[in-house]
Amino acid sequence: MKTLLKNARQQKRFKTREVAQLLGIDQALISKFENGTRKPTRDQIIKLASLLGIDFETLMIAWLKEKIIYEIGQDEFAYKALNMVREEMENSYVAAKKSLSKNLTVILNEIDILKAKLDQFRQFDSYRIAQALELEYTFESNRIEGNTMTLRETDLVINEGLTISGKSMREHLEVINHQEAIAYIKHLMEKNTVLNEREVLSIHNLILRGINPEDAGRYRRVQVMIKGSSYMPPQPFLVSKEMEDFFIWYETHKNNLHPIILAAELHERLVTIHPFIDGNGRTSRLVMNLILLQNGYVIANIKGDYDSRIQYYNALETAQTKNNNEDFLLFIAQNEKESLERYLEIIGQ
Repeated sequence: MKTLLKNARQQKRFKTREVAQLLGIDQALISKFENGTRKPTRDQIIKLASLLGIDFETLMIAWLKEKIIYEIGQDEFAYKALNMVREEMENSYVAAKKSLSKNLTVILNEIDILKAKLDQFRQFDSYRIAQALELEYTFESNRIEGNTMTLRETDLVINEGLTISGKSMREHLEVINHQEAIAYIKHLMEKNTVLNEREVLSIHNLILRGINPEDAGRYRRVQVMIKGSSYMPPQPFLVSKEMEDFFIWYETHKNNLHPIILAAELHERLVTIHPFIDGNGRTSRLVMNLILLQNGYVIANIKGDYDSRIQYYNALETAQTKNNNEDFLLFIAQNEKESLERYLEIIGQ
């Protein structure tokens, strides 16, 4: 690994000081990485791969190999222990590994590289950029659900406090409520709040506030059908148990899944339970983006145009009716990748 790093740096004509500045670490650490006396962290490996143009998989494998050798050394039982570890990993994670197709693995690696690049330029973040992107998110998320406000009208309602002629009071409230819900998940992210039932109900309460007060922040008490879908959500008496299982699943998997997969899975699982009489889609997308923000990613903005909406719905229905969420995971990953690329383009990187 040390040779990989040094050769790549020299080919890029970087000095150790320049690499250290771009990574935000001490120059002496770069020298230690290259002479093998210090091992980079996983985050540093991701950033080094992006900065020096090293194949991510090649560098990660080299890093993991050295990390394992360093930990076990020349212990006489090391080989037997490694065999046991391999067997345990194969047995414990075979299902998760099977679910990650080659296409999904590739796009997750690309996302990690983009995120590492963004991490180097966080100082270029600005309130105005965030405000503009959050406005677009509110516009698109509401458009998916049939809101007819344009992006410009959405801006006028949120930032100018205007009432748009010809638009219903519900459409105005959907815009205002969604923007407040974004502020709420950002607040949860800043507090590093662990996702729980109270917060999901609070997000939903914001979405339906003033629109359907009786059902805002409450699980449904009647059976529902999803318009245009053959999927039938669980009966209302099952919702509480399904939600209990939802949070157990989150606690079990929050530290052993890639954040993109975790966020997408939570979105799909929540909207499949369909715990609310209305607002399930917006709430599920907000929960997904809370997880992404907590892990340093940007908001994944699913577009509300016809083609994007149909692709989104089809991927969801496949997950719900055929027990195969591969298309949905790919769809969300692709959206996050595009959102990262756009963010980097906006800040000029």
